[in-house]
Amino acid sequence: MGKGKIHPDQMYIEGLAANDSAIIATIYKKFVPKVVMFIMNNSGDKEHAQDVVQEIMILLFNQAKANTLQLTCPFDAYFFLLCKRKWLNELKKTSNKGVTINEDVLSMNESARELIGQTEEFDEKQQLFDTMFLKLGDKCQELLKLSFTTKTMEEVAEKLNVTYGYVRKKKSLCVGQLTQWIQEAKNFKSLKNN
Repeated sequence: MGKGKIHPDQMYIEGLAANDSAIIATIYKKFVPKVVMFIMNNSGDKEHAQDVVQEIMILLFNQAKANTLQLTCPFDAYFFLLCKRKWLNELKKTSNKGVTINEDVLSMNESARELIGQTEEFDEKQQLFDTMFLKLGDKCQELLKLSFTTKTMEEVAEKLNVTYGYVRKKKSLCVGQLTQWIQEAKNFKSLKNN
């Protein structure tokens, strides 16, 4: 991360990571109306706006939980620009015409631009992981999900009613397969270099 100082609005990121309902309600009250207005003024409706906001909130929650988001600009600008870019990309996908994302240079400082890039990269990596994870068999998915949420592999073995040795070997094979598929994906190299 750059040399930027952590912005006081980092409290919103920490609130998302903690799933703090008061912070989430504040975000919806203070920042979402601006996004809704933008989308409604740009070929969308309230439902489109809700979808965009929901996707960005989930993305920010995941990034906050992964401790990879250090806010160095106001949350308002960052959140709005993420939603704006998401909506313009949606329009681009559904229209035959290209949509140019003109960033308002006055409203977006270098810090916000860097954060947007990091968040979009995080999102691409998360989508690649999720896609490849779903290719795994049910047993691998169950084992890996348990190992993500359970403290020890002994507990995982107990929950699955198998031996500790089996769980370790199976996890290693599942992770190996997942890693191979991720590395073979077309967009892996560009994500890795960022």
